[in-house]
Amino acid sequence: MKEYIAFDSHKHYTLMEREDVATGRTRQVRIEHAPGAIRKSLAGCPAGTPVPVEATGNWYWIVKEIEEAGLRPVLVHPRKAKLMMGMINKTDKLDVHGLNRLQRNGTLPTVWIPPGDLRDLRELTRGRVALTRQRTRLKNVIRSALTKYGLQMGEVSDPFGIRARKGLDERVAQLPSETRFMTGLFLDQLDFIAKQIATVEKRFQALVKATPDMERLTTMPGVAAILAATIALEVGDASRFPDAEHLASYAGTTPRVHSSGGKTRYGKLRSDVNRHLKWAFAEAGNSVAVNHRRRPEKHVSRIYRRVRQRRGHAVAVGAVARHLAEATFYILAKKETYRDPSWRNGRAREA
Repeated sequence: MKEYIAFDSHKHYTLMEREDVATGRTRQVRIEHAPGAIRKSLAGCPAGTPVPVEATGNWYWIVKEIEEAGLRPVLVHPRKAKLMMGMINKTDKLDVHGLNRLQRNGTLPTVWIPPGDLRDLRELTRGRVALTRQRTRLKNVIRSALTKYGLQMGEVSDPFGIRARKGLDERVAQLPSETRFMTGLFLDQLDFIAKQIATVEKRFQALVKATPDMERLTTMPGVAAILAATIALEVGDASRFPDAEHLASYAGTTPRVHSSGGKTRYGKLRSDVNRHLKWAFAEAGNSVAVNHRRRPEKHVSRIYRRVRQRRGHAVAVGAVARHLAEATFYILAKKETYRDPSWRNGRAREA
């Protein structure tokens, strides 16, 4: 390798540094973002040269152009890279030079780059998550309007379902005029988003064929076809994780730990994780919480009840999510279906 190349990319431009391996001389160039600009800036570089770029919001097209130029993109974990650089000041020039220094030392904190077709398929599941979040927000706004005037839906499993819709419309009709007007608009948006979600799911079923891994994931409690596909697409190649704990950490299901002086304190969950995996395992955990009375003998039901008694519902759901995240590693790594552990002498053992 004749030179080190590194990118510090932003929304409208990228700062590139090229460092000669033999002399250590550096040259920095600002590249204004435009189709083909990255590829053009790398013309003449030796094929296969690694090019580190931080995993920022626009790395998809940058990585694609690096590959088209015949070079090898290397995706870098931004937060870990900043910590390893150990710099007090922060500028674009310092950042890109720091990436080359880490590359030269062989300590660059890299992350996996999923193939292009997988990145594209992920947009279906991620887009569905975004739509469901909008749906939840609208439902909360409608519930709030009804609650203000004492018009709660009462004891129904799904107040926005088909069977309960007539009663919902009757309660909305009892609201004051302007509140009724706005709530009606929110209901229209809710119906529209429901149609969009149905369209996404139909397209998903047509494009994403259930793989053996997805079918194995559906054997986990609380995981159906959509969640199984989301987990499989987000995890990708399970062999990139050394063990189940690393996958659980990547999925955001493990809390921060501060242990000093013989005392251990567990903090909040980390934020620099795969948010889509975190959502999927949290959804599965919530499903277990809703149905734990129906299957009290299940291991996840026992986890939920035991943790809820001490720490409450939210922490209990998180404990179930972590169990499912760790189980995912073994399912994908060993190509086996989920097996419910049994409890013996207060400890869980695989049945």
